[in-house]
Amino acid sequence: MASDATPGPTRRTTIRTVAAAAGVSTATVSRVMSGVPTVNPEIAERVRRIAEELAYRPSEAARGLVLGAGLRNIGTLMPDLGNAYFHDIVKGMHSGAAHSGFRLLIAEHSGDPGDERATAMDLMGHVDALALLSSRIDLAGLRDIARQPTPVVLVNRVEPGIDLPMVGVDSFTAMLEICAHLAELGHRRVVYLSGSERAWQDRERWRGVRTSERILGIEATRVEADGTIETSYAATEAALSHEPTALVCFNDLAAIGAISKLRELGLDVPGDISVSGFDDIAIAQHVFPALTTATTPRDEIGRQAWELLHASLDQRDLGEAVKLLPATLVTRQSTGTAKSR
Repeated sequence: MASDATPGPTRRTTIRTVAAAAGVSTATVSRVMSGVPTVNPEIAERVRRIAEELAYRPSEAARGLVLGAGLRNIGTLMPDLGNAYFHDIVKGMHSGAAHSGFRLLIAEHSGDPGDERATAMDLMGHVDALALLSSRIDLAGLRDIARQPTPVVLVNRVEPGIDLPMVGVDSFTAMLEICAHLAELGHRRVVYLSGSERAWQDRERWRGVRTSERILGIEATRVEADGTIETSYAATEAALSHEPTALVCFNDLAAIGAISKLRELGLDVPGDISVSGFDDIAIAQHVFPALTTATTPRDEIGRQAWELLHASLDQRDLGEAVKLLPATLVTRQSTGTAKSR
């Protein structure tokens, strides 16, 4: 008996179909199909075989992108477009990417891990590679992202057991140095004004403060904030209820917010209370008093992130796929001798 069913439309084979089947990025498929010789020969052969099996034919537009007739795209996803810290990292990435014929597409998420994950998965459908800056995505989500064919690099986060290249800053050691500086000035009771508890950097900086309790004899209390000027300003009165001689802030923005509130309350920095920041953003040395902080190599973070992505796109050996860069203590006017309590 003849079937009355009408055949449905055949799904068109796209570059993403081939990339998923071959377990590579769309950029790699483009390079292979355009005859670019930098792709690993075994990978190139696999891509060609799968493309033939799926009857894939590249568009002339896609070929033009690979052969230099247009720009290719690198996605950058971050939690706060207003934070100058991220701008410096993005500039470092842009310098290398633009030199290699790529442009950066910048996106923001709400800070919620689920929203960040959904945004990242959507972006991977529109870019050749993706940088996740200060990611809050849970470990299961990161493992899922690592299985996708689009190359991804974690920036400002290092997670053992996740198969992704990573670049970050040794916040733990630098925070120990900040606490040692305060201990030398006689400070024994401090409050840590935190960043987001979902941030790897916050966990590392708080771990440094907690370790200083054991090795430096400092008594530390954590007061929740999120690393912004406004939230830290609002949290400063709660921090003062613990009668600290110093506020150790998650970052420079938090320190600026705290100093603003302290000044409003009639307290002198550092005469009545010392304040330290972290990251040494441009404004840190121009506020009053200039911030004691830790300099993080933001341009270098961006350059290293791009190098890891570029190597992944070209199927080159990444070498050391986890890069942890040092931060350097800078002492300025916002810290001084502890006031007797």
